[in-house]
Amino acid sequence: QVQLAESGGGLVQAGGSLRLSCAASGGTFTGYVMGWFRQTPGKTREFVATISRYGGTTDYADSVKGRFTISRDNAKNTVYLQMNNLKPEDTAVYYCGARRGTLVSKETADFNAWGRGTQVTVSS
Repeated sequence: QVQLAESGGGLVQAGGSLRLSCAASGGTFTGYVMGWFRQTPGKTREFVATISRYGGTTDYADSVKGRFTISRDNAKNTVYLQMNNLKPEDTAVYYCGARRGTLVSKETADFNAWGRGTQVTVSS
């Protein structure tokens, strides 16, 4: 089972940028579709972005399209989330997920492994 560790969160002003990283270990990274999700207190975890095993397919939540970019470096076993033009409503704990298989997904139930999350706070 792959283990995931997120980093790169922090406090940023509205309009600013952050890049999140998720390092994977303990598995064959190219065997996993990867995704980013986020969660705020009292709400369910929601989809942000997903990327196929070799990066050829990506998909995004409508709320982040044009602002966020997901990418992966299979040589480094790492997936990234570049977040630009951040808004206060982007404030959340961001989680990295791994899904064994070939099909990208927006569903949390389809992901088999999760990191512990990294906090992103956007001030107005």
